[in-house]
Amino acid sequence: MAHKDKKTKNRRAVVRIGVVDTMFARYDMGQAACDELMSLPGFDKTFKIIAQTVPGFKDLAVAAKNLIEREGCSIVVALGMPGSAPIDKQCAHEAAQGIMMAQLLTSTPILEVFVHEDESDDPKVLASVFENRSRDHARNAYWMLFDPEQLRRRAGQGIRQGFGNAGPLTLG
Repeated sequence: MAHKDKKTKNRRAVVRIGVVDTMFARYDMGQAACDELMSLPGFDKTFKIIAQTVPGFKDLAVAAKNLIEREGCSIVVALGMPGSAPIDKQCAHEAAQGIMMAQLLTSTPILEVFVHEDESDDPKVLASVFENRSRDHARNAYWMLFDPEQLRRRAGQGIRQGFGNAGPLTLG
């Protein structure tokens, strides 16, 4: 028995990364984020993914908070798609406020990843934005936990998630 306890004590805990997405989105953002995370070093050894789907983006804050408090996630990627109507934009703002409140209540990062339906009229471009933004933020979550220097190296570079990068500004 003592041998088993010693073995358990020396084993490093596996970090949990939460991914919560919505049924309302017109693209499977959660799968894109999970695919990206599964491609990164340490998947299933150093970290594992706890994924959940909720109906819409207004449900993301509570789901993310529950992933942190009940499932022990160290970070959560919350993915959703606001529609293009003015009420959708207002609801997206309120959902973002809820996500920020969940971060403050849990002292845990929750990366809000919204793709607004009106970001492009071209369905292929919009699908690309969904895919890229979901994957890019999943990688950001990984870097925040395991390699924060990756983020530091990119500071001030106009890096965008979804569309092309804007690039840095200079004084001269």
